[in-house]
Amino acid sequence: MSSERVLVTIENGIAQVKLSRPEKHNALDMRMFDSIRAVIHDLKRKKNIRVVIVSGEGESFCSGLDVKSLMHDKLGAFKLLWKWWPRQANKAQIVTMGWRRLPVPVIMVLHGKCWGGGMQIALGGDFRIAAPDTSLAIMETRWGLIPDMGGTPALKETMALDQALKLAMTSDAIDADTALKLNLITEVADNPMKAALELAETLKERSPDTNRIIKKVYHKIWSHRDGKILAQETMNQWRVILGKNRKVAVKKAMGNTDIDYS
Repeated sequence: MSSERVLVTIENGIAQVKLSRPEKHNALDMRMFDSIRAVIHDLKRKKNIRVVIVSGEGESFCSGLDVKSLMHDKLGAFKLLWKWWPRQANKAQIVTMGWRRLPVPVIMVLHGKCWGGGMQIALGGDFRIAAPDTSLAIMETRWGLIPDMGGTPALKETMALDQALKLAMTSDAIDADTALKLNLITEVADNPMKAALELAETLKERSPDTNRIIKKVYHKIWSHRDGKILAQETMNQWRVILGKNRKVAVKKAMGNTDIDYS
């Protein structure tokens, strides 16, 4: 199940998934998207898994899109957004929505940079436990894009509208304590992996059928319009990409040496 980009270990009912591109702060290139998607697909079929923990290898959880790589792979970028049915998740959205659709609790362990696409993936978890040094940002607008990787349903569930708008429109990074106050994350812990493992052990003590039904019912109640939201994300991203202003935004961002995605 492990790949060049994602490492997976399963022990005592707990699947540990680790994004593994540490030299690039786990930035998302096409192989990372493909690897995450494949891992989610494989985990969904395993009946012995009770909890999933997702973390990042190296200095960061995930610094977002590897923009330079994706800009040189126009066909790949097209494949990220393509979908047969508007309300289904495309390749970019499945790396977030896929965690929500697993029948077991998913815990995201965050540290270092959790930016852009990395923040979107983190929003796919049922719980987000962050180290004090974590920097969190919805950073797509710096590239003239909108957040379109399926994190919007989780934002709708957890955050006040004005705070979500501020994060998405400014692209400003916030620290873990601020993220906790905004309800963007579940907990701040000096050792987030230890805290995640402790939570996983507690969840394992409960009936897997009960956890599965609670997750399914609560997600259905809290965000029963997921399909419509996914369709809106993709449709409006296409409008932005095909617009004139995006080229200016990209050139400006590429020339900004303060932005370090990888």
